[in-house]
Amino acid sequence: MRLLLDTHIFLWVTADDKRLSLQARRTILDASRIFVSSATIWELAIKFRLGKIRVNPEDAIREMAICGFEELPVRNGHAAQVAKLPLLHNDPFDRLLIAQAITEPMHLLTSDPQLKAYSELVVTV
Repeated sequence: MRLLLDTHIFLWVTADDKRLSLQARRTILDASRIFVSSATIWELAIKFRLGKIRVNPEDAIREMAICGFEELPVRNGHAAQVAKLPLLHNDPFDRLLIAQAITEPMHLLTSDPQLKAYSELVVTV
């Protein structure tokens, strides 16, 4: 299974955070390939600059490499897919991650139960 990590899951993995459930850890271990979207790094960069988080986006990129996660660039088809999504969730970064998961296709691993309504490709933990 190809797996796309949402921003929280990515941060929890790299910090070995207790909020990362056993189910999430198993899903990650069972994945054949694990991706982090460039949109996630973009979100981290914005929040870092605003002082909302302390995770430097350059450090996050290094952590991606250490963990063996692959970058999933935002492509035109991903951006266009966002227009087809119902308006169930307002976070533009989450909506883009869902669009990427649908377009590729791959599973999106998230802790946000609201995202499950978008697609069977969304795995909530």
